[in-house]
Amino acid sequence: MKGYFAIGCEGISKPMNVGALMRTAHAFGASFCFTVAPNTDEVDFGWSDTSSAAGAVPLYTYPDVAALDLPKGCALVGIELMEESIALPSFRHPRQAAYVLGSERGGLSPEMAARCDHIVQIPTRFSLNLSLAGALVMYDRLISLGRFAARPLLPGGPTEPLPPHVHGAPKFIG
Repeated sequence: MKGYFAIGCEGISKPMNVGALMRTAHAFGASFCFTVAPNTDEVDFGWSDTSSAAGAVPLYTYPDVAALDLPKGCALVGIELMEESIALPSFRHPRQAAYVLGSERGGLSPEMAARCDHIVQIPTRFSLNLSLAGALVMYDRLISLGRFAARPLLPGGPTEPLPPHVHGAPKFIG
């Protein structure tokens, strides 16, 4: 998969949520994680950090939205239940993206929402746990940008093998 992604949260107050989000980000291949204006200075992996995410995925902390510094060309994608949000299954993920979730109780601040290039929502009846919402967005990125065989029309696995990878420019037969 070409590109990179990062995931973070704004105003988070529960250290276990930061730890769970980082561990999941490590599993999905995130380049880095970040927090913006956290209400805690801790990251708590509890007993769940079997992948040693703390030593594998950098964590950047920014004091406020204005200080959030992303690489050039990196789109900021907010994850929030808002009227103008794009439903996640209909969203085309940018190749270079940083995803940001709001605080556990308040969501994204108006300043963060205004800074986002896109805002997506997971089509659920109510808000999900922060780390679960992050996991769903990372999974959706993987299945939509990754290289997988097409889903079959009938239940079960693929009936056709994954086509071979083509290197270089397209070749035209004619």
